Amino acid sequence: MGTWAVGPFGNDFAQDWAQDLQESRDLYFIEDTLNNVLQAETTEYLEAPFGAEALAAVETWSRLQGKGGAKDEDSGRVDEWVAEVQAKLSKPRADIADKAQRVLALVLSEASELRELWEDSEHFEDWRATVTDLQRRLSA
Repeated sequence: MGTWAVGPFGNDFAQDWAQDLQESRDLYFIEDTLNNVLQAETTEYLEAPFGAEALAAVETWSRLQGKGGAKDEDSGRVDEWVAEVQAKLSKPRADIADKAQRVLALVLSEASELRELWEDSEHFEDWRATVTDLQRRLSA
């Protein structure tokens, strides 16, 4: 996996996910990503590509709720998509908010390959702080 930043869009998997998001005009793609990741709750292991996509989906959901993180070059594609579709979406959905929190817990868990990869790097604490900040923003 090509990774250049600890943020949710700072890797190849997230950028590919953001590109696919452009074809969507509603919450389906976000929810589908969350549902796919939550299947790991029963398989007991979340592979890194799915974890990276999960973080991108949850951060996108957060931005739709007005609780997004910093905007940067990596988030540009998603920020444009959010600006286009945000006004068209109905009121917030508690079911997606719940799935987003469950996904974040799974990404941070011992069953996450993405967490394992970050643990093997010198940037683990920064990555974990980024994910826990996302959890905090969603809970606010």
